[in-house]
Amino acid sequence: MAGSSVSVDYSEAMATAPVASGDWLVIAPILITMLGGAVCLMLRKNTDIQAKMGIALLGLLVLASLGLLIRVLDHGVITMVMGSWLPPFGIALTADALGATLTLIGAIVAFCAGVYGASTVDSTGRRYGFYPFLLLLMTGVSGAFLTADIFNLYVWFEVLLISSYGLLILGNDRIQLDGAVKYGVLNLVGTNLFLIATGLLYGIFGTLNMADIAIKVAELENPASGTLATVAALYFLAFAMKAAAFPVNFWLPASYHTPNIVVSAVFAGLLTKVGVYALIRVFVLILPESRIFMSEVIGLVAIVTLLVGAIGALAQSEVRRLLGYLVIAGIGSMLAGVAVGTVLAVSGAIFYAVHSIIVMTALYMASGIMNLLGGSYDLRKLGGLYQKNVAFAGVFLVLVFAVSGLPPFSGFWPKVILVDAAFQDDRVWLGAALGASILISGFLTTLAMGRVWIFAFWRGGPEGTPDGQTAPSVVTDTTQLTGVAVWLPLGILTALIIYFGLQPEWMLELSTQGASGVVDRLGYVRSVFGGEG
Repeated sequence: MAGSSVSVDYSEAMATAPVASGDWLVIAPILITMLGGAVCLMLRKNTDIQAKMGIALLGLLVLASLGLLIRVLDHGVITMVMGSWLPPFGIALTADALGATLTLIGAIVAFCAGVYGASTVDSTGRRYGFYPFLLLLMTGVSGAFLTADIFNLYVWFEVLLISSYGLLILGNDRIQLDGAVKYGVLNLVGTNLFLIATGLLYGIFGTLNMADIAIKVAELENPASGTLATVAALYFLAFAMKAAAFPVNFWLPASYHTPNIVVSAVFAGLLTKVGVYALIRVFVLILPESRIFMSEVIGLVAIVTLLVGAIGALAQSEVRRLLGYLVIAGIGSMLAGVAVGTVLAVSGAIFYAVHSIIVMTALYMASGIMNLLGGSYDLRKLGGLYQKNVAFAGVFLVLVFAVSGLPPFSGFWPKVILVDAAFQDDRVWLGAALGASILISGFLTTLAMGRVWIFAFWRGGPEGTPDGQTAPSVVTDTTQLTGVAVWLPLGILTALIIYFGLQPEWMLELSTQGASGVVDRLGYVRSVFGGEG
């Protein structure tokens, strides 16, 4: 039956695996960002050097993450254990195709944000910690993608959340503080649920190592027992809050429009995807039987999240709020992959996560440029941007097509995979409902983003501008628009969107390897208990 768990001979994996040797590349992304954040903090009074140091460290993070992914593709899943305590008793970091891919994409986005921030974050924002917080945020994100321990996943969530609070309130405006409260309260609730579920899981199995839990779950006579179902429900609620899935999504559109636009870009690109990643790890790798038991609930949440996000975007006239709802709609697409749970479906969710990280970051950065050109984020006050910058209008149109899932850009392929996987699923009503909701959400997203392009770029000026006339240029800071720091990050991200659309084979292969690694857990278990897989 599609979506059923894969039988794995874990005893054979543990018996034949080599002794764990580790690999320094697994820890490199965490060390670079953790130590780099401390160095930038010490340089907080010298804002120019701090910015250069932060960008250089983020560039080094990209290189280290690329090296890690190449190593994983060449040698398979790799594990590094801390100290002399081997799993399941000690702390392990494990890089498979899924974790290494998301670590690299996250590093690229963070580097682009660091460059963009050099122009859009003023000296006060730098002095109060933009670059240290950004680096420490990436410590938490990288740690979450690479940890092999469920409790340390909680720890890395805490690291990235604490850093995100600092970034959210940079500027100390009233609206930022209000957004931080809404953001913080629900995320703290989710964190507490995460901790409670982890405590119950430890009480059941006596271990927190993901591979060890997967072994013990596979040996249970009734892996969908009431206690384990309770743990799974708590995990789903906790990670749904982190990912901003319906009905616990209201904090995102209430907070993501409040900080500096580069902070919004990083948040939209990365933070919710860490929640989706956690869902894949827990429900596909660790608790596959619980995922099957809850698949209809997960599917229903995915459908409503898709539609609520797209309809919410249609109702907005403020560009940043509109983009916040598109982040939510994208989460629904990824949850659809988790609900179906086959290799094809999970690979579609992974591909879509990579696409969403890139395109949502680019869209928020583009909205910042729209504000510089037009002096507002309000569609009613924007217009004539096509005449002001034709090249930027073309780039934004590419982003419109990409986020809507239209060819020939990166959003097209994962949606095709997800729809195909949904309709292949043996549960006809669930597959048909998920496939139809993905298509409807894509259509509504096209309408919402087409409205942005028509109002902000195509018409001559803001509301009230006489027909046939173009509103005068309104540029808040000309130096920002002429600097490479604004255009280079947007160019890099747009190039990736075009590349993954025209040449999707590499990402298709990576996402399939990542999905196979969590559905068929043998290589992951062998690596954790024996080093290189």
